[in-house]
Amino acid sequence: MIIDIHTHINNYHEERVVSVEDCLDKLTETMKENHVNYSLVLTSYKVNEHRPSTQKVVEAIQGRDNLGVVAGISYLNYDHRDLREISEYLEAGLIKGLKLYPGYEPFYPHDNRMKVVYDMAVEYDVPVMFHSGDTYSPKGKIKYSHPIHIDDVAVDFPELKIVICHVGNPWIKDCMEVVYKNKNVYTDFSGLVLGNFSDKFERFMKNELEEMITYAGNPRYLLYGTDWPISNMSSYLNFIKQLDLPDEKKELILWKNAAELFKIDTTKI
Repeated sequence: MIIDIHTHINNYHEERVVSVEDCLDKLTETMKENHVNYSLVLTSYKVNEHRPSTQKVVEAIQGRDNLGVVAGISYLNYDHRDLREISEYLEAGLIKGLKLYPGYEPFYPHDNRMKVVYDMAVEYDVPVMFHSGDTYSPKGKIKYSHPIHIDDVAVDFPELKIVICHVGNPWIKDCMEVVYKNKNVYTDFSGLVLGNFSDKFERFMKNELEEMITYAGNPRYLLYGTDWPISNMSSYLNFIKQLDLPDEKKELILWKNAAELFKIDTTKI
């Protein structure tokens, strides 16, 4: 089984408007081609014609049992109406987690404005995912997205389940320490490339991840994700095949860790 915890249906090229349904059809078609059983769709910190709202995505995936939603929240723009809507979705089991975008928005994860979000995630026992590391947009401010800042949140909210996205790349060793130190912190290795891995970069990242696993121990904290459509699914699956790990550890990474963390009912997929 394969669970991809990090996909988007944003239209990144923006030459034309693409419907939510068309984006979801493309995602499920790509999943089928690559034998991916389930994917989480992460909504954005902003909403426009190229980035659908959480409400639109929640409504659009109804009847698609192989998809779940993680709700993006804007640090700069969220208000009480957004929090009420998200809490209602959490209450109804319609979203699997929350996503914040430090770096794309100018805030540190331990900012007091986010406490209400963390309290809500603890109440409903869902993970909070953080963008971490490099930004797709050159306008991002990466001082905010360094994974070391996640440590404050992990310590101050020990019951909060946290996912550091992109293994904090390029600060993978710093991410490694935050994960090792805090038992409530997980990480995914999505979005490491645009498109396909080159042979040289694949070898480099293979060594980096294997070193992380050696340092942090049994990879109960490591989650499979691609950042599709920015990154290619088939190239990612080929990458994980190259990791020098026994099959039972690859199985943890490919789906078991995600199924437990995000409470995904694998009997339905």
